Amino acid sequence: MKEHAIEIRGLRKNFDHFSLGPLDMNVPRGGIYGFIGPNGSGKTTTIDLLMGMGMESAGEIQVFGLHHRKNEVEVKRQIGYASPDLNFEAWGQVGRAIQFTRGFYPSWDQSYCEKLLSAFTLTHSQTIKTLSFGSKIKLALVLALSHRPALLILDEPTVGLDAISKQQVFSELLSAVEGGERTVLISSHGLTDIERFADSVGMIKNGKMLLEGTTGEVVDRFRMVDFIGSPGARWEHTAGFYLVGQDQDRTRVLVDLKLGGLDDIKAHGAHEISTSPVTLEEIAVALGKN
Repeated sequence: MKEHAIEIRGLRKNFDHFSLGPLDMNVPRGGIYGFIGPNGSGKTTTIDLLMGMGMESAGEIQVFGLHHRKNEVEVKRQIGYASPDLNFEAWGQVGRAIQFTRGFYPSWDQSYCEKLLSAFTLTHSQTIKTLSFGSKIKLALVLALSHRPALLILDEPTVGLDAISKQQVFSELLSAVEGGERTVLISSHGLTDIERFADSVGMIKNGKMLLEGTTGEVVDRFRMVDFIGSPGARWEHTAGFYLVGQDQDRTRVLVDLKLGGLDDIKAHGAHEISTSPVTLEEIAVALGKN
């Protein structure tokens, strides 16, 4: 348990038209974990269950070795959470939202809060209702970060942010995990940012984990392969191969080197084979379509 900030075992949540799990997930301590997958894959459902919003149908979630329900207060005091769905308008002004939130956290660092407000160009006197969507995201991040939580859970934290603001957010996240004392779980469709900043990733689809590991290991596991083969050859259902494109006899597939390789392609009569490294985004798109 000590090496993981979050351990999920056999997690299930059943809805009328969607079922999450069974899902196993391991978030290492002291780094940034990118939680990725297509829309509707179960990312937000998993985070909601982790935060105690809704009841799981089966399975167990532990945070720093503590059961997320039996030790709910202790767990939540160690978590900072930000999402575009959070609404702070009821507090009227930015300063009032800060005053209310900091009362729940003995570890609140007001000087750090002021630094974040300045970096995100927010002031205490601003009316929350009149803030832009991007500024409301920034406020959620200020409230999530200011008590210096051991675990940050961020659901699409860069939605609506410009390039400069995104850079500021990731700069703060990198500072947060310096020294290995804090952990960040970030769910995002910004896969270029995830590949650049995340130490490890978990990719889910249809409620189940497809891939999990260090970002480098996951990316190095795949290759994009172009070749000429039989015009009628089909690759959609061949283990380890994910069809990316096909035009008559020319084919492009993403290859999972753990499950398949060039010898398998040659065995299907392919020739003029070329390979190239891939990005995390290319992997996610190919696996999401197949």
